[in-house]
Order: sequence, then structure tokens, then C-alpha cells
Amino acid sequence: MPKKTADSTATVIGQKIKKVRTDKNITLDNIANETGFSIDHLKKIESGKITPPVGAILQISRALKIDSGILLKEEPSSLKDRIKAYTKRTEHYAYATLTPGAENKHLKAFRVTIDAFQEHLGVGYHHEGEEFVYVLSGKIEIVVGEHINKLETGDTLHFNSGIQHNLRNCGETTAELIVVVYSP
Repeated sequence: MPKKTADSTATVIGQKIKKVRTDKNITLDNIANETGFSIDHLKKIESGKITPPVGAILQISRALKIDSGILLKEEPSSLKDRIKAYTKRTEHYAYATLTPGAENKHLKAFRVTIDAFQEHLGVGYHHEGEEFVYVLSGKIEIVVGEHINKLETGDTLHFNSGIQHNLRNCGETTAELIVVVYSP
């Protein structure tokens, strides 16, 4: 079986988003208004030009009124394959689920790695609920609203994820985190 690339992952996620959106007769304009993403950005996601980070998938899923697991899920056969199937890579950011099978649950956990001196691209993220971050290694900044939180190995942050937030690796090495997202 050929190895999935970031490009093919982006294409699969984008195709799923577009299919659900068109099946439900939801316009890009509606999704843009619900998520805050531009129509151009949404078109890039649907066409597979970019792989959306976790926060974007949560926002789009909510706008489509579906569980985010539908967009992340592939058809793995074993638990190990299920965990691997949920690993996604964006340009400077990778995330893997730590809770496979939690597609219909309110709490989801991810192992996130961010390349040195990189951040989420595009608009900041916000999604209903709460977020908890534990830094396994590295130095990061999490901007919540206008407040900058500087975290290092062993530090934690718990915040209202409904407030616009962004994540940046401010260190010289790859940062590794555990991110737990609660969505009501």
C-alpha cells in the first residue's frame, strides 16, 4: 500500500469536506460565516492545496454539523493502523490522535509537533469548548485573544478555546505537545 503524503491527506480531507457540504446544500458563504475563514481559504482546503490544522477541522466540522472524526477517519484495520490513520501533517505542523475511536465523544486528545520557529498559518483559531496543552518538549507561545502565554517543557495551559488563539514554536528545536480539546 502506498504511503500517504501530506498532499494526498489534504486531498482526502478536502474531498470529504466538499462532499458533506454539497450533500447538505451548504454554501461556502455559509461555512465562511460560521468559521471566519475566507471563501478562498475554504476553497484551498476543499481542493487539497492545504491540510487544515486541528482547530480548523473542528470549526469546519461544527459548521457542517458533523463529528470531526468523519473528516479525519480513514479505514484502518487495527488499533495501530487507527492511530496512524489519524496522523496528519500540515506544512510546519503535525498532529496525531491519542483517542482513536472517540469520533463521537466530546473530549479528544492529540500529540502535536511543530517545527522550529513555525506557527499556524492563516487566521487564528477558535472553537467552542476548552483546550488543555501540556508541553512535552520545546518552547512555545500560545496567544489567547491578546494575551501571550510562553510555555516550556513541563508547562501547561488550560483556556477557553472559544477565544481566538494561535500557537507558535518560538524555539530552535521541534516542539512536542499534548493537546486535549473539549467540545460540548
